[in-house]
Amino acid sequence: MPCVPPGGYPARIRASAVREVWIDVSQGADVPPEAPVAEAVDAPQDIAPLQAYDERVQRLLEPVSQSVELQRAARLLASARGAVKDMFQDARMGRAIDRQVMRAVADDIADSVTRNAGALISLARVKTADEYTYMHSVAVCALMVAMGRQLGLPDDETRAAGFAGLLHDVGKADVPLEILNKPGRLTDEEFAIVREHPRKGWERLRAAGIDDAVALDVCLHHHERYDGTGYPDRLAGEGITLVARMGAVCDVYDAITSSRPYKAGWDPAESLKRMASWKGHFDERVFQAFVRSSGIYPVGSLVRLSKGRLAVVVEPSPRSLLKPVVKTVFSIRSGERVVPERIDLSAPGCTVQVVQREDPAQWKIPDLDEIWSGIPGLGRS
Repeated sequence: MPCVPPGGYPARIRASAVREVWIDVSQGADVPPEAPVAEAVDAPQDIAPLQAYDERVQRLLEPVSQSVELQRAARLLASARGAVKDMFQDARMGRAIDRQVMRAVADDIADSVTRNAGALISLARVKTADEYTYMHSVAVCALMVAMGRQLGLPDDETRAAGFAGLLHDVGKADVPLEILNKPGRLTDEEFAIVREHPRKGWERLRAAGIDDAVALDVCLHHHERYDGTGYPDRLAGEGITLVARMGAVCDVYDAITSSRPYKAGWDPAESLKRMASWKGHFDERVFQAFVRSSGIYPVGSLVRLSKGRLAVVVEPSPRSLLKPVVKTVFSIRSGERVVPERIDLSAPGCTVQVVQREDPAQWKIPDLDEIWSGIPGLGRS
């Protein structure tokens, strides 16, 4: 007898990226013709399995701890990276984008962020320079979902924002790789080519039959600036839709925190500080919502504590943006590494405080990502 997974095949399928199935009854047993189908649907005893299935689906979205979701998110990121890589390769070969696959990937990412907002977002930031193009799309999708939840958008609008984030950079498929990965400063001619990618992406989505207004809008306008100095249409203020303003923040944050062939990524906390100083670049209300969703000290930030130790941020605290959960990594007084100790700075009675941000490059602690995530070897590739 074949092994049936716990919860049955519906739960197994619902937990995967699959969103549709076709059942070929010629390969197995169909419902017998004489079965009283109408009566069965109306019978109370047949409602119970449906209710149980709905409850199992709901459990898939229940909040979980960051440590639990990190393991699930690591597997999801691997499959999402492959799907996005295939999308870009298909685009470069002139093949159509598979919108059903992309929608399924976006929904899986949204589910992960719903269970625990910090896990997948934090892992997605830790990417190698050569996979940036693919993982950037995944990261922006997750960041868009987290910000949509922070802004109180309905679930369908939040998921639409995530789908738009996943597709926002598809126009990069039309930019030559030697320009995308150029280690030095771009020439004016090369930058002009890069600036065409929003419109190229919009055209590709239309050609693929993707008429989703949100996805098309974010793809075309995620490089617009609130003060009207962006591109391609130099839109300004409320002339830029809310979701495109969200896309602008998420796109920039992931770009500057990621390592590229020509630069090392900035520390997450330092990145927020710099973004806050770029007056006119972002909608202030949207940017503040982003800060609330990620924390003033995002996961992975290195901070100095009041008792002379360095610590890495493990997760934000729901009680205070200024008091995250951290793990100690280094004693400034002794100049030596310490056994990591987890401290919730917002816990009642805790007197330890964050004194300031620290630049990880100055302290040369190579395993910060491994410490906050608990995943061996993370960030050392």
